[in-house]
Amino acid sequence: MPQELTAEEAAARLAPADSLGIPLGPGQPPAFLRALGARTDWTDLRVYGALLAVGTELFSRPGVHYLSGFYGPLERALRDAGADVDFTPADFRRFGPLMEHQSPRVMTTVATPPDADGWCSLSLHAGGTVGELRRAGADPDRLLVVEVSDAYPRTFGHGEHRHALHVDEIDVLVRSTDAPLALPGPPPTDTDTAIARHAVAFIPSGATLQTGIGSIPSQIATLLAEGDGGGYGLHSEMFTDGCMQLHRAGKVTNTAKGRFDGVSVTTFAFGSTELYAWLDGNEDVAFLPVEIVNSPEVIGANHNMISINGALAVDIHGQVVADTIAGDQFSGIGGAEDFVAGVGIELTDRSLICLPSTFQKDGRLQSRIVPQFAAGAIITTPRHHVDVIVTEYGAAELEGKTVQQRGHALAAIAHPLFRDELLAAADRAAPRRT
Repeated sequence: MPQELTAEEAAARLAPADSLGIPLGPGQPPAFLRALGARTDWTDLRVYGALLAVGTELFSRPGVHYLSGFYGPLERALRDAGADVDFTPADFRRFGPLMEHQSPRVMTTVATPPDADGWCSLSLHAGGTVGELRRAGADPDRLLVVEVSDAYPRTFGHGEHRHALHVDEIDVLVRSTDAPLALPGPPPTDTDTAIARHAVAFIPSGATLQTGIGSIPSQIATLLAEGDGGGYGLHSEMFTDGCMQLHRAGKVTNTAKGRFDGVSVTTFAFGSTELYAWLDGNEDVAFLPVEIVNSPEVIGANHNMISINGALAVDIHGQVVADTIAGDQFSGIGGAEDFVAGVGIELTDRSLICLPSTFQKDGRLQSRIVPQFAAGAIITTPRHHVDVIVTEYGAAELEGKTVQQRGHALAAIAHPLFRDELLAAADRAAPRRT
């Protein structure tokens, strides 16, 4: 049986020089991380995680080094304030092997309180830490700290993949009343709605969908929920309010995916308090480890798989920048490449990359579709993986096209102010014939 401690007592179990592994986002234990942040005696605490979702002083303390696999707003704020934060480029499906390689002495997660049989649901996150949580709990030289709260929804795995830890695996159990961070979606703009209308033209009834967070995916879900189609399946690393909306509209049946039929598959959920309440006790959604959910082979085995991802910029070759701005880390690779690669296994499947055609910088309108990237640009998705680019002006299908044809297709969906420049660049990129 675990030792029950307060968050402060559990935080005292770490040495000033130690190592700690935390899950991504909604799997992070709030009270425990705040208690760690109250300590000021750190000399060399190394923390491995991604997408911070807990407000804590921990990562601002001297002697604390944080290695993140995905930057969110908190990581960017910490970096800009001078904290010791570094980024590790990795696809989401590689988070598990990387955590195993780092093998932190202390592993932690948030979960629901144990049920009558002693099982604590891992709630909103399976991700890449499930295996390392169990290894830490089984190793007498390591420590597994689990924070439990009734405010977290009890969710489920599927088949042999039980989305829970047993109390007998846990070393230290911390009880709290903390609730998960709510992430309400922003209202859609006219541009978001226009992009969504072009995107849904590629989504037939019976398709299996992967979608992320943000106003564009939310609008796509809204249009699908209100449309005539249906019979969809869901296989998406992130479960969002849009996914819930499709379920509530009766559009999700999960009967013809080919893999994990009967359930919507995900590895973590992030959204509104309404979403969390809907997920509580809901066995229509299965939380599986990310190495399964984001396996390109598993993704490709789904029928009529459609992936929907975002980007920050595209050049005329079809190269995509999605996680950096001017060479500075903005977010992370996440599962975008996992799903682009998985969908690419079957040419009948489609990968949609959606973005507004422009942005404002220093009061000037700038194109997100550019002739070429500046020196130092960091490519997220290589040109040979890219299928369809969608803006508010339409969709450019790039697969199988030459560089010149790609450039012309992208110019057609760029803002009209930048089309001539893009067409000229596409023509210059064509091979010269003597």
